[in-house]
Amino acid sequence: MKNIFKYLGLSLAVALMASFTGCEIAEENESADIGLGIKVFFPTKVVAGQPITINGSDLSKVTEIVFPNNVSTTSFELVSNEMIRVTTPGGIADEGGKLLVRAQGEEAEAPQTLTVGHPSISGYSREAGETVTGGEQITIYGKDLEFINSVEFLDEDGNPMVVTHENFYRKGTSTIIIIVPKKVFTGAFVGKVNTINGQTFDMPEYEYEAAVEGGHWETVKNVFWENPGAGAVSWNGTYRFGLDGHDGNNECITTFPQEIWDKIKTETFYMTFADTDPQIRVTTGWWSTTWTGGDIFMGNEKIIDNGDGTFSLEVNLTGDPIVDLIDDQHLLFTGDRYTPLNLYFSEDVWVGGGGHMEIVKTSIWKNEGSGAVSWNGTYRFGLDGHDGNNECITTFPQETWDKIKTGTFYMLFADGDPQIRVTTGWWSRTWTGDDIYMGNERILDNGDGTFSLEVNLTGDPIVDMIDEQHLLFTGDRYTPLELYFQEEVWVEEGGDNGPKEIDIASFTMYEDRSAFLEYPYFPSWGENSGKLRMMRGGDPAIETLGLTTSSKFIVYKEAGTTGQIQWNSPNWVDFNVGCNDWDGSAETIEVAITEDMLAWLNGEMTDGWSDTAIILQGDGLKVTKIVLVP
Repeated sequence: MKNIFKYLGLSLAVALMASFTGCEIAEENESADIGLGIKVFFPTKVVAGQPITINGSDLSKVTEIVFPNNVSTTSFELVSNEMIRVTTPGGIADEGGKLLVRAQGEEAEAPQTLTVGHPSISGYSREAGETVTGGEQITIYGKDLEFINSVEFLDEDGNPMVVTHENFYRKGTSTIIIIVPKKVFTGAFVGKVNTINGQTFDMPEYEYEAAVEGGHWETVKNVFWENPGAGAVSWNGTYRFGLDGHDGNNECITTFPQEIWDKIKTETFYMTFADTDPQIRVTTGWWSTTWTGGDIFMGNEKIIDNGDGTFSLEVNLTGDPIVDLIDDQHLLFTGDRYTPLNLYFSEDVWVGGGGHMEIVKTSIWKNEGSGAVSWNGTYRFGLDGHDGNNECITTFPQETWDKIKTGTFYMLFADGDPQIRVTTGWWSRTWTGDDIYMGNERILDNGDGTFSLEVNLTGDPIVDMIDEQHLLFTGDRYTPLELYFQEEVWVEEGGDNGPKEIDIASFTMYEDRSAFLEYPYFPSWGENSGKLRMMRGGDPAIETLGLTTSSKFIVYKEAGTTGQIQWNSPNWVDFNVGCNDWDGSAETIEVAITEDMLAWLNGEMTDGWSDTAIILQGDGLKVTKIVLVP
């Protein structure tokens, strides 16, 4: 890790040392001279029953706290002269307003405005009447969902069973994913969604079944639009999509309900198309803003070959200026030389298995004592080999850097009133084009006094600059604690919080680091020979799985395809372990991990490439997934 010592920091340190040379009594008197005041409070959006922390000066004098609509409370906890904790009372004005503290003959007003949340649910990922099995997910869509604090089911005996907010997976303030308890009641019932301020929402009535043993992962494609027969794109406006109620001129080929539209705006979706020489422009119906800032051609990493003559464009609008325009201007796929076939979401789901889903966090950097951000350049991150001036607090290997540039990662931070600027080390481009403050849907409250900023650089101009200019977290009033990736994994019943199956695509890439493994995968002795490698250096998952010779790889393949896959050591000497299906009857084939494979996976042996673990090759098969079972 490379630490930076800035001249600004030196000057500040000198100034601080000078300010502390007086005696403690003088310091206390100076503090007393500040008088009653509020510096900051958080959270700034609340509902009745929401705990609030107030930071300021001379707060030990406070006798009363006044909320908007002149709602007063004298019930609060004095933590110190600089901190008070209070629970938001009922009856405050819906439109919010100013927060006051009062003492004998004094009054102080907070610099921020207190706003009031109005949690509402617009829909669910499962339709009423569907069968839901224990361990499966239900996604809730709506507004101000940060104030939902529990979901109530029935246990196997029909008694209430509560899933608390600590077990939710939140995506901003508009989406919550909950995992249905494994031992849920068998039968139909209506679950309850509860909020901090005492609201209760009825879930749709589902037919529940308890989890069963066994099962497997499947990639499920949820198509939400299919081409009704419209022709090819040729710089026309045919393939325009909108939100229900926002197509007054009937220009859209279709419109979507709010819950689908919210997913389009906040999650990854795919556009399947035919033709092999497309020029794809994803823009607004007013042609005012182009997603990613430019057209997309074959060879772009966002285009996936489906292996059946069609292709899919992977779209994630998060952080792109287009996402703020499409409610009114619609979303248009135009350009030339291709025909859209469908739009779909894709997700890995567990079919017929016992156990539960867990969110696994993979840390890639932790703060070792650097202080708060105050418009400084401390928290600068770079790519290995691109930090000639040793300015970065740390640098990452290519595979981790590629995930930072193409996937979602998180910055964990402390302090409740941040102004966060995610920019380049040259301060030349700010991600999203603006600073981020508390209340932004990208900031997640972890419920333990820390917060996480959800970052996806995809499509933002910053992603093309950071190889040379680095990635900088700056701004004011917060302290970065950690950078991490997170993913959902399946944990079998009685498991030790380790995943049952891990897709090796999460840590497999081509030797030239140009792309990660994508499915369907067609192993080859020629094109991929010595190129497709399982990596170790940038992916702690490999090193922490506790692999043994009881561990194994499972290859999921399309029935009817014949051939083989072989795992080789990079020096082509230590091992070659293979599996095959010569008659095409199998849908899965397995191979056990050997001692020699373990030595390479754990980094105990190298051939001059310290990151190398294993190379893959073979022929004939159409592989839909390869998983590692610890």
